[in-house]
Amino acid sequence: MKTILVDAVDTFVIEGQGVYKPMFDLLEKYPNKKIILTNANDEQMVPFSLTNLPYELYTLRHNPDKVDPKYFYQMLKNFNLRSDDVVYFEHNPEAVKSAQSLGITSYRYDPEKKDLEALKLFLDENTTTTT
Repeated sequence: MKTILVDAVDTFVIEGQGVYKPMFDLLEKYPNKKIILTNANDEQMVPFSLTNLPYELYTLRHNPDKVDPKYFYQMLKNFNLRSDDVVYFEHNPEAVKSAQSLGITSYRYDPEKKDLEALKLFLDENTTTTT
């Protein structure tokens, strides 16, 4: 079963409001492990509402940011995962491209549209491992 990598700010977390509950409710339908990815440093955790999250949070504190494939390389290494062990959704198109450059199946989530049906379709198609 693939681990679901979830973008934090402007996707799973609405700055100043906290967890976007409809997305949380969707993710809870999947038994997969979830990891929230952010660029945030320690000073940004509270302002970006990144404390007390329901899933593990991973950050490299802008060293580098998710637009650099090194971020995803280090994250995979940290969790002892391969690129085909995970799926990822993210609002920043450059971060999506960065993840894809390492072979991570990725989806660009539009934070304006908040299209959870399209996200569900992506997750349904990509979260199980076929053998």
